[in-house]
Amino acid sequence: MHTSQKQMRTSKWIVGIILTVGGFFMVLPFIWMLLSSLKTDAEIMRFPPTIWPQEITFANFKELFLAFNFAVYLKNTLIIVLCSFGGLILNAMAGYGFAKYNFKGKNILFYLVLATMMIPGQVTMIPVYLILNAMGLTNTMAGIVFPGLVGAFAIFLFRQFMSTISNELLEAARLDGASEWKIFWKIIMPVSRPVIAVQGILTFIGAWNSFLWPLIMANDEKYYTLSVGLQLLKGQYASNYALQMAGSTFMIIPIIIVFMIFQKYILQGFNVSGLK
Repeated sequence: MHTSQKQMRTSKWIVGIILTVGGFFMVLPFIWMLLSSLKTDAEIMRFPPTIWPQEITFANFKELFLAFNFAVYLKNTLIIVLCSFGGLILNAMAGYGFAKYNFKGKNILFYLVLATMMIPGQVTMIPVYLILNAMGLTNTMAGIVFPGLVGAFAIFLFRQFMSTISNELLEAARLDGASEWKIFWKIIMPVSRPVIAVQGILTFIGAWNSFLWPLIMANDEKYYTLSVGLQLLKGQYASNYALQMAGSTFMIIPIIIVFMIFQKYILQGFNVSGLK
């Protein structure tokens, strides 16, 4: 028994060391990007390269907003993010409807929603563009936002989670006189915090990194997003690596912060069974 425990402890140490080394090499490019964004372009081009900046400077980040149009790109990206979070509520409502209501054609409609997941976005991009163009929504923020408000995967995720919520709990609330709207906001949404956290992170990442659709829909630079601006930065300042590193850091840091904020809800959600 003692030998078995010793072997198990040794195996855990070996696995821990391997994961630590692997994690370090995975994080290393991000650390290099962050430190490089605080260097001057001359220091980045220096050989041998320096790991820690000899003189920390935030001039690269200032230049993104002063010499480049990153303030406008940031505003547009934040609008898309906020509207996408509004779409998160619509996805939750649809998932709740499929999970807890019985209506004619429910299963067929749900299968049709799932079928849209098998169609690549590039296939539907042109038809959606033509529809929005006929509605006069091209080169507008509304045309950029509307197609991404609702998604089949989000509806499926909410439906699967909300199916585990006890029907008796909802019936008890109805017997107490609670309206369907109140049940949704006071019972369903609080219980669904884990899946909201998961989908919230996915929604934020998708909206924050939105590139192709804004590039297609927007003819005016005032509607471009951060991802489009970063690509323009790469083209116009191809030789200024410090500025590119600053732009990339500005894109990635918010995603890491959002994940760190919501990760506790994700871990907490694995033990939630719908208050059965």
